[in-house]
Amino acid sequence: MTDLEFDVLDELYFVVPFSHLQEELDMDDNTLKEVLKALLLKGWAKCFLTAAEEAIPDEIDFDNKYKEYYYLASKQGLLAHNGR
Repeated sequence: MTDLEFDVLDELYFVVPFSHLQEELDMDDNTLKEVLKALLLKGWAKCFLTAAEEAIPDEIDFDNKYKEYYYLASKQGLLAHNGR
């Protein structure tokens, strides 16, 4: 796990929008996008359409709509984060 992944997972204990991550983390949009993408691919994070509605993985248009989504650490992500 990279330091950036650790920092992002630290913010994902609750469902949060992309804008919250931008405010809390000192990362430019592209870096944050790439870290979130890596976390999603590893299964360490989940993507939500709204704060209460999880996105269907095959229907996520991450590259175009990543700023519109909400994010949450998965169980595997929390275990990886806490095991570091």
